[in-house]
Amino acid sequence: MIGIKRIYDPINEDDGYRILVDRLWPRGVSKERAKFDLWMKEIAPSDALRKWFNHDSAKWDEFQLRYREELLEKKDLIAELKRIEKENKNVTLLYSAKDKEHNQAIALLEILA
Repeated sequence: MIGIKRIYDPINEDDGYRILVDRLWPRGVSKERAKFDLWMKEIAPSDALRKWFNHDSAKWDEFQLRYREELLEKKDLIAELKRIEKENKNVTLLYSAKDKEHNQAIALLEILA
């Protein structure tokens, strides 16, 4: 099972395998405190898409379409995520955005489903 969580939220035993899916390192979080198993920054939206979106919920639908298109070029990373999911009971995609409803982890989770 794959879930999502802000990297700033408390770590839980049920998180399982923790994957940071941000391209940029989260502000104010040390690598020791983050306690992640993998930083998959290559699966994050491109810098151009990230800057265009700028966490503007009005652009959410278009962002999801553009991000999906980008991920078509990253089939190997999607396959790796699915392999990790098969090998682990729980997988948690970590993100740093303040908006819990409009971020790349949510979009990625929907694509993986």
